[in-house]
Amino acid sequence: MYQTNMYEGMLAETVSMPGDQGDLINAYIARPIGPGPFSGMVLVHHMPGWDEWYREATRRFAHHGYVAISPNLYYRAGHGTPEDVAAKVRAAGGVPDDQVVGDLAGALHYLRSLPYTNGKTAIFGTCSGGRHAFLAACRAPGFDAVIDCWGGGVVMGQEDLSPKRPVAPINYTKDLPCPLLGLFGEEDHNPTPEQVSQHEQELKRYGKTYEFHMYPQAGHGFFYYHRPSYRQEQAVDGWQKIFAFLETHLKERG
Repeated sequence: MYQTNMYEGMLAETVSMPGDQGDLINAYIARPIGPGPFSGMVLVHHMPGWDEWYREATRRFAHHGYVAISPNLYYRAGHGTPEDVAAKVRAAGGVPDDQVVGDLAGALHYLRSLPYTNGKTAIFGTCSGGRHAFLAACRAPGFDAVIDCWGGGVVMGQEDLSPKRPVAPINYTKDLPCPLLGLFGEEDHNPTPEQVSQHEQELKRYGKTYEFHMYPQAGHGFFYYHRPSYRQEQAVDGWQKIFAFLETHLKERG
């Protein structure tokens, strides 16, 4: 618990890290100043891109005592404004699931190599990043907790599959090795409440540890304070649930 006479400091910068197939990609990392050891957080950015909201969220986790890293999953598409790069990626049909999982596994290994981390790492994502966070937790060994915020496309019909997204993430539920927190809005269309319920049934079927929260009067992206979708009350409660979940499952302050 923070006290007003405590020293507080943070370092935040852009770094290079090995991603899928050893490709060097850039990432944004933030950490508290101090010896630690600190738990790690991998942040998976959303379809709007590797944008300012994700850099702010990375610093938010660092403020709460985590070493947080957000890799640029769109690095291979070139550079420019986050909006322009994201538009280019969308036009190309998104990024391949296998490549994303490789990049996120690289971020996990990067964090674990740092001398001030304690080896425990969670993964967090919103929108497509929530989907990717769940997918990586199931397929890349080593994550200790996963937070999926309104991740659309976890449940997919046969018509939604593609060479870049060949398997619906829900089909990997049996392989989930760690606790899952899911935050969703009742008014969302991707995922719909019915799709969230379907995923919940699959989690129950395999005896997984999870907690899902469905917020009334909230749709897609209700954390995004810079958009009309923002819902202040639901967002504040959601962030509180995130940090309580991490405190329970990572117990980061060694």
